[in-house]
Amino acid sequence: MDRHGLSERRACELEDLHRSVFQYRKRGQDDVALRKRLRELANERRRFGYRRLHILLQREGVEVNHKKLFRLYREERLTVRKRGGRKR
Repeated sequence: MDRHGLSERRACELEDLHRSVFQYRKRGQDDVALRKRLRELANERRRFGYRRLHILLQREGVEVNHKKLFRLYREERLTVRKRGGRKR
């Protein structure tokens, strides 16, 4: 736009880009507290997966999308711990 002296509207039209996409700014979110609480719950309840942890967080009043919670769960490398095998 600066180099060719074009308006935003014209530049986006030439690039076949929607103006709302061009103007989009990602909002940074601080998930540190949520990640910490998720790790705490996962350590307390080792047999709970992300779905049941989501329910526990909802009961505490934390509003978070299940897809975001799953992403954080995987990024923290949390998994359902396996039970010990039966001794024969």
